[in-house]
Amino acid sequence: MQEKIKSKILTPESLSFKLSFWKFRDKKIVFTNGCFDLLHLGHIDYLSKAADMGDILIIGVNTDASVRKLKGSHRPISNEEQRCHLLASLFFVDAVILFDEDTPLELIRKIQPQVLVKGGDYKPEQVVGADFVTSTGGFVHIIPVLAGYSTTLTEERIKKSVT
Repeated sequence: MQEKIKSKILTPESLSFKLSFWKFRDKKIVFTNGCFDLLHLGHIDYLSKAADMGDILIIGVNTDASVRKLKGSHRPISNEEQRCHLLASLFFVDAVILFDEDTPLELIRKIQPQVLVKGGDYKPEQVVGADFVTSTGGFVHIIPVLAGYSTTLTEERIKKSVT
């Protein structure tokens, strides 16, 4: 993989270094998270809108183990390395980091984003980390889902085309 893409896939240690640099430069940090199993137009719409809300977009990506726990044994379809590389290849994404916990709360506390973003299938009070972000002066934004696009719908279409 290209070094530019690889350099956006962070470890906890490299995240700390990047955060220090971005905060020193007074960058507005936006955070979102998800499985991003099959990247589709709905994801691109959502993530590009999230990126427009600040200077730096960081995406927390569920590990394969946490995706299985959330979605079932048939998922993920794409492994964590593939999902991270695809997301990091988007020009408007600044960093991608895996998390294995049930929720991204620890990651949100570490990052301390000014903006926390989730898709329209959430209500603000359901967003993990919303209380923390608002208590530090940040904002929570819900971006409406682009109708007709989801990993589940894509998976169903694939299954129908095979049978």
